[in-house]
Amino acid sequence: MPNVYKIKKGLDLKLSGEAEKVISDYRADTYALKPTDFTGVFPKLMVKEGDKVKAGSPVFYNKYRDNIQFTSPVSGTVIEIKRGPKRILLEIRIQADVDDEYIDFGKDEVTGMNREDIVAKLLKSGLWPAIRQRPYSVIADPKDDPKAIYISAFDSAPLAPDYDYIVHGQGDAFQAGLDVLKKLTSGKIHLNTRPFNGQSKVFSNSKNVEISQFEGPHPAGNVGVQANKIDPIKKGDIIWYLRPQEVISIGKLFLEGKYDVTRIIALCGSEVKKPSYYRLKMGAAIDKLVDGKVSNVDKRYISGNVLTGEKILKTGYLGYYHDQVTVIPEGDYYEFFGWAAPGFQKFSTSRTFFSWMNPSKKWRMDTNLHGGHRAFVLTGEYEKVFPFDIYPMQLIKAIMVEDIDLMEQLGIYEVDEEDFALCELIDVSKTEMQKIVRQGLDLMRKEMT
Repeated sequence: MPNVYKIKKGLDLKLSGEAEKVISDYRADTYALKPTDFTGVFPKLMVKEGDKVKAGSPVFYNKYRDNIQFTSPVSGTVIEIKRGPKRILLEIRIQADVDDEYIDFGKDEVTGMNREDIVAKLLKSGLWPAIRQRPYSVIADPKDDPKAIYISAFDSAPLAPDYDYIVHGQGDAFQAGLDVLKKLTSGKIHLNTRPFNGQSKVFSNSKNVEISQFEGPHPAGNVGVQANKIDPIKKGDIIWYLRPQEVISIGKLFLEGKYDVTRIIALCGSEVKKPSYYRLKMGAAIDKLVDGKVSNVDKRYISGNVLTGEKILKTGYLGYYHDQVTVIPEGDYYEFFGWAAPGFQKFSTSRTFFSWMNPSKKWRMDTNLHGGHRAFVLTGEYEKVFPFDIYPMQLIKAIMVEDIDLMEQLGIYEVDEEDFALCELIDVSKTEMQKIVRQGLDLMRKEMT
């Protein structure tokens, strides 16, 4: 029997616009690799405008780890290399061919391969960036031997796609991916699921893994929360983690010999007329995906979920680590004495507004902050949605003053930005906690290396 962990602290943000379980195919005209998706990577280009690429062709590599390279999701032509201030590389845009042509990396039987050969193949194909590590939430170092590998088989974020539904029919590729990962660690592979009757057999029948079950509200699906309950990360520890669709891509690399980053994503949110699932390639442009499918109000497009996702334009691209595109109303308006109104239509985790009387309501929330930045207020609210044995406000303050010793003592190695998303949501001070946590993690990584 799997171990069952009950998460009591957290918050399920119930939003309208959940995706209906219908999958359509989507082929974008253009795709983009965004170096900004990868924390700690200093990109060096391997292509120029006008170059032809195949699916799996190297596009750029990490300057300080030149064995880690990033490859094209489709075959086509490099049409634009977009840079920002100080010539920061923002996007490498590729005009896709009608049909993809793949580089052949060769089919391999995992059981007959050693660790070095597997790592070399993952690096050459460009699939290695799918494997990330804690602490710091950066791309894993191939030289490390992690004490465990974690795969969260469910996402508890608002409007997140159903992984049980997504992986249906892909059991062979998923198991092949698990077999590959087993060769990369001397520790355990933890596959963490939800305990309910509809759990996919792809997960329940998996081999070479230790299955655990997690009950409770968001952030129960976060890897950081799961690792904290199973085996907390201490100073010097390293764990690796992936999402189920990334495991499937790794399995397909060894079964079929090609770099296949097909994803099933959810197009969701209150401003989507018919939210549903789409099968596409990583890095796809969303312009035609949302065209004619969204309302006419002023909207915000988010690659990812509303708590941790990235704001993009309608002409933007799906992020490397995102499984959903969320569309919600923009909150660019002011309210006259808004705080004095009963607030039946305003979401609140406290009883500030009368909306607490309808706990099952699904909300059409916008991006308005409903107030300006203020000094920290000691409310005790953060601890209600933060399931770690960590003092969140004290850790944030330690990061702000760059007290490294105190950051270590308060558990900086266990957390990531996403673990503070709910604290940021309910914060009456409107503090950008996720940004602060990332600054703290970057500081620790710099000091520890």
